[in-house]
Amino acid sequence: MSKKNCSKKTSIGGQALIEGIMMRGPEKTVMAVRDPAGKIILEECAAGTSKRAKILKLPIIRGVFSFIDSMKTGYKALMRSAEISMPEDDEGKPLTEKEKKKESKLMGIAAGIGGVLGVVLSVVLFIWMPSFLFSLIRDLTAGTSAEGFFSHPATKSVFEGVLKLVLFVGYIALMCLVKDVRRTFQYHGAEHKTIFAYEAGLELTVENVRTQRRFHPRCGTSFMILMILVGIFIGMLIPETIGTVEINHILRAAIKLLLLPLTMGIGYELIKFCGRHDNFLTRIIAAPGMWLQRVTVHEPDDKMIECAIAAMEAVIPENKGADEF
Repeated sequence: MSKKNCSKKTSIGGQALIEGIMMRGPEKTVMAVRDPAGKIILEECAAGTSKRAKILKLPIIRGVFSFIDSMKTGYKALMRSAEISMPEDDEGKPLTEKEKKKESKLMGIAAGIGGVLGVVLSVVLFIWMPSFLFSLIRDLTAGTSAEGFFSHPATKSVFEGVLKLVLFVGYIALMCLVKDVRRTFQYHGAEHKTIFAYEAGLELTVENVRTQRRFHPRCGTSFMILMILVGIFIGMLIPETIGTVEINHILRAAIKLLLLPLTMGIGYELIKFCGRHDNFLTRIIAAPGMWLQRVTVHEPDDKMIECAIAAMEAVIPENKGADEF
């Protein structure tokens, strides 16, 4: 075991895949996936370019484009990992190249349809439904002692935010019941542990990685929680009326949808702030996401750690310091 004299914060980040890990460094993005024979397959992913117009690198704005870029790259890597890890038919026979292309195309179509349905469902569950339910409760309490409480703008925003949190955590908890999802969450743990080992200056071995923490402040889970919490404060700024027009639950949902890029941008900046600093304030900001990682980040086995190490080693830049956060 070798250890450097100091630790650092790295800009290298990752994503759990199907039977593998994707690591994104400052110069390239690489995925490491185990095939059915147990061999680790390394492939470089086509990631978005870092050469953007200066305006796209400004705070808040950069968060929106980084999120979109990460989603595109992550989606492609996820589809490719499924292709590598399951190249057999129902009878366990290896697929031909033609069959692999056909399976990949069908998976892409299914994922595309699922993605559209997922967006629609997310808008209904996380934007429209909380506002609708609050309006319904407010109408039911009209004329009662609770009317004043449910008429306050802050109450509405907090109610919507708490309901979103409950729905989100409940959805993640249900997903944990699926065996393949649990394995992906284990790879998520391998990703975090490997990054921590690298930041600590440790040699990237299974033994060194295994002992690291599995909860990381720059995790995507933390980002999602921060977006919901930021949305609560932004929701407080939406007025009850605009001129003579009353803001009903449908119009409120539309306004919140339009403000989503702002919510996303602020959440991104908070994640970056927590990633760069470790103090009382950042620990408070990161606390909700770190707590939820107990659901989305599980302890990996050694083979999963080997995948994470392979992906990490492939993206570490030759120029020391080029990946400093």
